[in-house]
Amino acid sequence: MRILLTGKDGQVGWELERALAPLGEVVAMDRSALDLADVDAIRRVVGDTKPAVVVNAAAYTAVDRAESEPELAMRINGVAPGVLAEEAKRLGALLVHYSTDYVFDGTKATPYVENDAPNPINAYGRSKLAGERAIAAAGGAHLILRTSWVYAPRGRNFFLTIASRARAGEALRVVDDQRGVPTSAAFLAAATAALLRRTDRAELRETYHLVPAGQTSWCGFARAIVRLLDLPVEVAAIGSAAFPTPAARPKNSVLDATRIARDLGVERPPWEALLADCVMTYLRE
Repeated sequence: MRILLTGKDGQVGWELERALAPLGEVVAMDRSALDLADVDAIRRVVGDTKPAVVVNAAAYTAVDRAESEPELAMRINGVAPGVLAEEAKRLGALLVHYSTDYVFDGTKATPYVENDAPNPINAYGRSKLAGERAIAAAGGAHLILRTSWVYAPRGRNFFLTIASRARAGEALRVVDDQRGVPTSAAFLAAATAALLRRTDRAELRETYHLVPAGQTSWCGFARAIVRLLDLPVEVAAIGSAAFPTPAARPKNSVLDATRIARDLGVERPPWEALLADCVMTYLRE
């Protein structure tokens, strides 16, 4: 099986390149090889590669910057996935695409399930929702995996920011009124590889939530990082109003992923266990 992987240098793409290798030939591309803002390049690369599966791990992920660059965010997150879906359909290939908790507005009191109505409150979320809809409109085989609060021991993410500042001895003030599910890139990659082994790719036309078990706040996430690093650093809880950002964030960002566990047998360890694994890797590296 030939797999075309986009975004190989991102935190999820890095893990995917390794997790997908046992499944077949992985043609992994970074932005210099495939710029998702270039529609013609997308069509050319997919046509030349002729994959059985396209795994799109590339995205515009700068949530705050998207407020001042909405057109670029929309080209990469909204338009490009639809083009990938069209080209995959032309080849009879499956498209695996990652979306976000930020397609929801955060006003629901309980975790979001797949058929809850999206209502993004920032430009990033709107661009990701547009990508979901473009994929579905293309009509080919696809698997959209919504996830949240992604981190890894490499790249740029909340985990690394907190770990770096804590190791420098800084006292931390972290928002405690936004809730979600921290999700390790390694978990996403391993789950994706498992899904590709098990599922009938030609019949897939689904959107699933894919996150570990449990939930927390950003402050709870930070405190868990500091605790696992065994550092004597204070993490003070603050409200969102004390830390204004260009992009609004949903207060409730928790995704309910019981459906993917039930339908496709995905194992969902507690987020704390996956964080402990990430901390061990971080300390080794």
